[in-house]
Amino acid sequence: MRKTGPTNPVLRAEIRELRKQKAKIWKRIAKDLQKSTRNRRAVNLSRVNRHAKAGETIVVPGKVLSAGTLDKKITIAAWQFSKAAEEKIKAAGGKAITLKQLLEKNPKGTKVRLIG
Repeated sequence: MRKTGPTNPVLRAEIRELRKQKAKIWKRIAKDLQKSTRNRRAVNLSRVNRHAKAGETIVVPGKVLSAGTLDKKITIAAWQFSKAAEEKIKAAGGKAITLKQLLEKNPKGTKVRLIG
């Protein structure tokens, strides 16, 4: 029997919530989160630092890892963060928030950059 989608009930609920939104970016993020854990995105802080501008909101539909440094004050929304990555983001003056928090704050998905 083939499994379809994630088995984590919290993740499944979040995917359903993202799919209900009208903005295309939330549907795209839901599609990316539906992938298996192996195929889900994992992004290092060095990559975020390289591609993001100061004050920007970045979305990672997967996990943010701590390799590299962050020297900009940015907001990063992701499904998961490693503890070290979360500490580095806060040390740089940025914010590490969940996708659900970003959805509540910005339902239209405007001025958000997808990295991963």
